[in-house]
Amino acid sequence: MKLRSIVVDDSSMQRMAVAKLVNNHPNLALVAEYSNAIEAKNGIKNNEIDLIFLDVEMPIINGFDLLESLENPPQVILITGKPDYALKAFDYDVTDYLHKPITMARFDASVKRAVQKFEQLHKVHEDEEHIFVKSNLKKRKVVLSDIKWVEALGDYIKLVTDEANVVILSTMKAFEKQLPEDKFLRIHKSYIVNLERIEKYNSKNVEVAGRAIPLSRNKKAELAEALSNV
Repeated sequence: MKLRSIVVDDSSMQRMAVAKLVNNHPNLALVAEYSNAIEAKNGIKNNEIDLIFLDVEMPIINGFDLLESLENPPQVILITGKPDYALKAFDYDVTDYLHKPITMARFDASVKRAVQKFEQLHKVHEDEEHIFVKSNLKKRKVVLSDIKWVEALGDYIKLVTDEANVVILSTMKAFEKQLPEDKFLRIHKSYIVNLERIEKYNSKNVEVAGRAIPLSRNKKAELAEALSNV
């Protein structure tokens, strides 16, 4: 197993050094290197990334700014020459914190921690019911219990999940057939909801994760019956 990794550092020498460590590690695969946060953000958006080796001290947009701009960041190992950033680093739920100059032993320990975290995260989900959807030309695994609701978007649909919003090319009717009937219900022409995520409802709306979703008049009885069996 290899974690798909990127290196983000404005110093070409430091970036090259970290990239070499990544390339030589059996559990890592280097996807790309970036010299600034803007390029890195676009790269993360367009690629499936498991781990970021991120320099804190970068001009204009530093490492912390980049983390704050990401909706669902992958694992992060922060790299810095200033030890006083350590406490702040863990406010961002980073996997580890490397202080320059990086030793091989310390690098290996950080990667081991990232691999363990990755395995734990995926082990939790491996036995859970899931489907694969095609989004941005890639197959993506979606755990059904993570879906809060599904929303129609013209020729596309949007899966609103705990991790992110996933947009796929499909009709509501076709996608509905992939979902277990005892766990999901189409309550409106434009919405399918996860029955287990419903917090409350009235004659007009269903509330999921604080969001009011319209309930069609002809679906009220079906919803009440479905909820009684959840």
